[in-house]
Amino acid sequence: MRCNVLSTLVLAAAVSLLGCQPQGNSDDPQPSNDPQASSNAEESAPVASTNESSDDQAESGEEAAKDIVDTAVAAGNFSTLAAALKAGDLIDTLKSGGPFTVFAPTDEAFAALPAGTLDNLLKPENKEQLVSILTYHVVPGKVDSNAVASLETAETVNGAEIAIKASSVGVSVNDAKVATADIACSNGIIHVIDAVLLPPSDDPTDPPHAGEPLTVDGVGSFKTLSAAI
Repeated sequence: MRCNVLSTLVLAAAVSLLGCQPQGNSDDPQPSNDPQASSNAEESAPVASTNESSDDQAESGEEAAKDIVDTAVAAGNFSTLAAALKAGDLIDTLKSGGPFTVFAPTDEAFAALPAGTLDNLLKPENKEQLVSILTYHVVPGKVDSNAVASLETAETVNGAEIAIKASSVGVSVNDAKVATADIACSNGIIHVIDAVLLPPSDDPTDPPHAGEPLTVDGVGSFKTLSAAI
């Protein structure tokens, strides 16, 4: 009888202890075993490297979108060419769709001209001669270095042809050397040359200097410039 009473007391004590255990707060978040929820959380997490890559691609796209004029200005060594294009009202043409291939003389190439030549070319009254020279440096279409090297001549926007010669030491256009090739632009391509070219003369009495780098004395329509210097 005593054993039954003790057993009953022990069982009652155990039940009482179980009833005193702290219950979990139903408001606390419980870990989810749902694989779909985990997948959604991963997809919503920001990925910094992807955003950085997008920014880099956007910057690269902006660089590739520059036209011939903007590319030349940004390069920093074609300021004289840019000024000549402005004086000849050719900026809008070379910012248009094109495409064009420009054999671009550097500032050093213009600086190598005889004293006074450039200043005279930039005068409003000599605009026709200036445009003739500038358009002699432009070939219609996008002609990269591989295509250039395969040519012997190319017709320019001027209407006259330039002579092209490829050798083991590089490519020359008339007597100017191509210093840097294949500068990509949104509306064409630029090849940098180390001399300013002179278009051939239509005057049969002029000396045979057609296609050589620009000089002043007695060359084609530039006789008046020579006299003015």
